[in-house]
Amino acid sequence: MTGPAVDADEEPAPDPDGEPAPEPAVRLVRGTFAIDDLDAFLADLDGIAAETGAVVQAFDVDLVVSPTQLREAARLAARAIARGEAVARDPAVEVLLYAAGRRQIDRALELGVSEGERATVVLLADFGDVPDAGRSTADLDAAVEAVRNLAVDAPGERIEESDALDVAFDAERVREFYGVTDRELAATNGDLADVVRERAALLDVEK
Repeated sequence: MTGPAVDADEEPAPDPDGEPAPEPAVRLVRGTFAIDDLDAFLADLDGIAAETGAVVQAFDVDLVVSPTQLREAARLAARAIARGEAVARDPAVEVLLYAAGRRQIDRALELGVSEGERATVVLLADFGDVPDAGRSTADLDAAVEAVRNLAVDAPGERIEESDALDVAFDAERVREFYGVTDRELAATNGDLADVVRERAALLDVEK
C-alpha cells in the first residue's frame, strides 16, 4: 500500500545542521529533437552546461507525468548533494535518479532520451547555491535559448518553457517503468502522477 502523496507545496525539510534545504531555480523546455547520434546530442547538452553553468538533463516526455515531478527531483537532488548523500557525482544524473525513483543509474537512464525524432523535456537548473555541487551561478536564460536552438521546432512556437508545460504521458509506459500495479493505484488517495512522485520521496526514506 502506498503512503500519502507528496505535497509539492510543503515546506522543504531542513538540513541536519538546521539550515534550509536548497531550492534550485528550474526551467523546463519541451520540444522535438532530431537525435541522429545520442552521444553527440548528449555532448551538445554537456556543452550548454559548461557554457552556462546550468545543470542540464533531458527526459523522454512519455515518462514525465508532470512538471512537478522534475522540479521535485531537482530539489531532492540538491538536498542530497548538500547533505553529502548523493549517489552520482554529476548533479544532472542525481536529478535523473530522483525523477526515476531508483538508485541504479543504468535503469534510471531509461527515463532519458534515445535516438530518433523525439518529443523531449529538458530540465535546466541552477545549482550555484547548492553546497558541494561544484557549480557557479547559472545563466538559465542563455541555457534555455541554447536548448531551443537544438530543437527542430521553430523556437518560440511549439517549444514550451513555463510552469504550464503541457505533458501527455504514456500511462502504460509509466506504469511499466515505475512498476505501478492496479492494487497500488487502488490503494492510493491520488492518481498515477502522485504514485510516481512518491517514488522519488521514498528514495530518501530508504537511505
